[in-house]
Amino acid sequence: MGKSRLEAFSDGVIAIIITIMVLELKVPHGATLDTMLPLWPVFLSYVLSFVYVGIYWNNHHHLFHPVHEIGGGVLWANLHLLFWLSLTPFVTGWMGENHFATLPVAAYGFNLLMCAIAYSLLVRCLTLHHQGNKSLAEAIGNDRKGRISLVMYIAGICLTWVHAGLGLALFAGVALMWLIPDRRIERRIAE
Repeated sequence: MGKSRLEAFSDGVIAIIITIMVLELKVPHGATLDTMLPLWPVFLSYVLSFVYVGIYWNNHHHLFHPVHEIGGGVLWANLHLLFWLSLTPFVTGWMGENHFATLPVAAYGFNLLMCAIAYSLLVRCLTLHHQGNKSLAEAIGNDRKGRISLVMYIAGICLTWVHAGLGLALFAGVALMWLIPDRRIERRIAE
């Protein structure tokens, strides 16, 4: 079956996720810089989550570009990814409103981990069961970057219980690692 409806639906859900996150930003009651200072954790949480959602949107686009065929398993795997992404506004708000307290940061990290697992499952579903997507499987290769991300998320969740800032630093590190778009698929298409 074709992929266009899946891509359009995913783009729409991701756009809604970003919209929900920005609507959670509250306008300060005052016109001075002092009224903005209490909002820095909320804004910082939003920025980090916006970057993450943008990374998933970008990689989702690159992932489906060379895809020739999808089936029901791919649709469910994609919905699984969208489910975890849709929880991003909740954990973002919880973390920001509670000024990076331990449990909300750990929950944020858990959600990031589940998004990464769901994305990995989507990739495997696309590459294992569809012979028409062979070039995608070759481009993905062993997905070292994806496996490193999973380890960093788990380490970040554990370190959050030592100090929330340590976990948050690892989560931001993973985002920085993925901020540069994954060129494996583009290189493979160009060949």
